[in-house]
Amino acid sequence: METTFRLTIGYHGTPYAGWQIQPDQPTVQQAIQEALTRMLTRPVTVIASGRTDSGVHAVAQVAHFKADTAIPAEKFQDALNSMLPESITIHACDKVPETFHARFNARRKRYTYRIINRPVAPAVSADTFWHIRNPLDIAAMKQAAAHLQGTHDFKAFEGTGSPRATTVRTLFEACVHDHGQGLVTLTFCGSGFLKFMVRNLVGTLVDVGLSRTTPDEFKAILESCNRQHAGATAPSRGLFLVRVAYEDTPHAPREFTDSPLYPAGLWLGPC
Repeated sequence: METTFRLTIGYHGTPYAGWQIQPDQPTVQQAIQEALTRMLTRPVTVIASGRTDSGVHAVAQVAHFKADTAIPAEKFQDALNSMLPESITIHACDKVPETFHARFNARRKRYTYRIINRPVAPAVSADTFWHIRNPLDIAAMKQAAAHLQGTHDFKAFEGTGSPRATTVRTLFEACVHDHGQGLVTLTFCGSGFLKFMVRNLVGTLVDVGLSRTTPDEFKAILESCNRQHAGATAPSRGLFLVRVAYEDTPHAPREFTDSPLYPAGLWLGPC
């Protein structure tokens, strides 16, 4: 009888062309599936909560796979971590009910985008933030981001080819936070996200921070449902999938508890 296993996965996205398997390009899904196939000597399909784009990182992506095996969950975690490259870590593996589906059962996701806002950027971890030299107006960005909370049609921030039945999504949180020393994070917690939606939101909010767009104009862009009115897509390197929630509990406002194990500005608590 097949058992369903849930994986909690962290990965540094720079070496990969995203999560989903693609011809002739390294992907996170391919690396994990190949390791599981070697373990089980049969093909295995790993399904994630959602795709991440090329260069996007994850702190706690969630995925599942099914296998007819007596191998315990903790052995899968140990074995996979010994087989996978250092850029991918299995933080947890546990058995779940056969009805669990990493994508369809997800209730909320939280993404955080990191910006270094100072004239000279640090060389270390340069592929985990967007370097913006000119000063950002954080107050204006916060004012604009406040328009995003609630249920809206986010078509103005949708990337081409987005697989969706509707462009309406609910954001429980849209937060801009200045951590000091040039680190700025933008965090979005929502019921779901369109293709490139977070990066398009970030690019347009940066336009607000650089005084190219006002907070009122940002609201008008949201209401226009016209992608041509929004800003450029932010680079993928600053984006992190931080958490996927499966509980039907109310959204809890976050608090910052930076960890030395993760890049500053990421928070791992409940969505």
